[in-house]
Amino acid sequence: MRVLVARLDNAGDVLLSGPCVRAVAAGAESVTMLAGPRGRAAAELLPGVDDVIEWCAPWIDPEPPPVTAEYTKTLRDRVTGFDAALVVTSFHQSPLPLALILRECGVPWIGAISDDYPGSLLDLRHRVHGDPPEAERALALAEAAGFALPPGDDGRLAVRGPLPDVSEVAGDPGYVVVHPAASVPAREWPAAQCAEAVRMLTGDGYRVVVTGGPADKELTARVAGEYALDLAGRTDLSQLAAVLSGASVLVAPNTGPAHLAAAVGTPVVSLFAPVVPAARWAPYGVPVVLLGDQEAPCRDTRARRCPVPGHPCLAGVTPDEVRQAVEKLGGAA
Repeated sequence: MRVLVARLDNAGDVLLSGPCVRAVAAGAESVTMLAGPRGRAAAELLPGVDDVIEWCAPWIDPEPPPVTAEYTKTLRDRVTGFDAALVVTSFHQSPLPLALILRECGVPWIGAISDDYPGSLLDLRHRVHGDPPEAERALALAEAAGFALPPGDDGRLAVRGPLPDVSEVAGDPGYVVVHPAASVPAREWPAAQCAEAVRMLTGDGYRVVVTGGPADKELTARVAGEYALDLAGRTDLSQLAAVLSGASVLVAPNTGPAHLAAAVGTPVVSLFAPVVPAARWAPYGVPVVLLGDQEAPCRDTRARRCPVPGHPCLAGVTPDEVRQAVEKLGGAA
């Protein structure tokens, strides 16, 4: 059986689908991951994935391409010979547009979580009750489709090893990583407070590494100051995984690197803006200290920019609270 597993959003979302992918891989001849451009690198890191198809979904990506027959044909031309497909989505996304395209591609069996009536688009219309963590929600779809994790698999997040050697850029293991950026501004801790936390941690004797992408260099330079090692723009996703695997603790907002840290077993101080529920999206399967007002007025708005003056959900978190959380999670100065 050749199975296509689709997860078309960001790197963190793809990492959270990892247990689902491993369950499918345990019962399939091969697994191909259909991922968006923001999630492809994470898909390539997932154990159980044999191949990756990249395609930007106009109904999911925040900078969507136009929907045209020519554009959807670029996907139809690449989806051939699959026996089944699982469309993995978040609660606010519909699997049905992709299911329609997959039907046009001749995929004979399709499963997804869907509250909307799917008609003949889905062979398995699975429903998830309650508010489980996102990783468990995706795994439930695989289980409903008849796939199960293999013996000895604990269902946590994971990445494919071996990871690259990053000792030349990050130094010996045992540092604290601070990742100040998030995919959207509403989830970021104020930079001045983040910089003060770095200063306090280094003052306590911690070795601090600040990470970020190429677009984050101005922010990371401000946060690192003269106190921390700034690695912004110097790592790809597999190298970042290696940096995080060498950390005693990660300090980060709700963004992809928090889930990448969970996938390599690193505890997380999670600066969590409640624009999405922490019950679903907090780092999964590792020790976590959750900071931020989860009852703030922005709760469950899915806002990309903070709708409340002063960004109170995270601005109220003090640098000393972060320092105490690092100490609680076992970061050794």
